[in-house]
Amino acid sequence: MFSYQLDTNLRLELLTRQHAPELYNAVNENRQHLSPWMPWVATTQSVADVESFIATTRQQMAENNGFQTAIRAGQEIVGVIGMHKIDWPNRSTSLGYWLAEKHQGQGIMTKACSAYITHAFTELDLHRLEIRCATENTRSRAIPQRLGFTQEGTIRSAESIDGRYLDHVVYGLLASEWQARQA
Repeated sequence: MFSYQLDTNLRLELLTRQHAPELYNAVNENRQHLSPWMPWVATTQSVADVESFIATTRQQMAENNGFQTAIRAGQEIVGVIGMHKIDWPNRSTSLGYWLAEKHQGQGIMTKACSAYITHAFTELDLHRLEIRCATENTRSRAIPQRLGFTQEGTIRSAESIDGRYLDHVVYGLLASEWQARQA
């Protein structure tokens, strides 16, 4: 199994079917925390639903269209991060992520995003990354802000969750901007 060590206690693991029961438990334990922001939480009702998601991510990777990883702190899956579909002609993609409530505020997602950004710009030779967050999701918005993304605009009524529409803030980062921050 592919694994990437972020620090002594934190690693990214390419999602496999073996992750499904533990990943389902993490979602279920964080259902109340995640459901205001993540529309898929409502339809993730069983381990089989997670297995289906993982199968989709494996197909995504097989098609060279990005990948998804579990975030493991010690022995526990605490979240997921991944690339949405890669737009190869324009060399761009967007990142999506979630983190268990009790693991927030520890820099975990910032480290995971940083690893993805570096990989996207150095290994995949992408030109642009995007992160979209609900305007009211201040914790999620803090990550692209911390990593030097530029707030580019707001998309009104971008997503419907549980009968309410959320506006999304769009953050963008160019490879040249990331490289300048790393120098």
